[in-house]
Amino acid sequence: MDPISAALLTSGIVLLAASWFLLLITSFREDFTWGLCTLFVPPLAYLYGLFRWSKANEPILFAVGGIVLLALAAI
Repeated sequence: MDPISAALLTSGIVLLAASWFLLLITSFREDFTWGLCTLFVPPLAYLYGLFRWSKANEPILFAVGGIVLLALAAI
């Protein structure tokens, strides 16, 4: 793996982890049940973010950026 791919992969993983953490904070602020679902079922967090776009648009955009960086690392 070349250094550019490694940097893109690492950056993508960091962005995805940050987006999940921000979604966790957002969901716990809105409702305790959503927060627990986000904590224990991480894919549900992104579904929650899509349905609550007005409150969770920043974490979703971080996740999209992370996915783009992961895709670029795979090329």
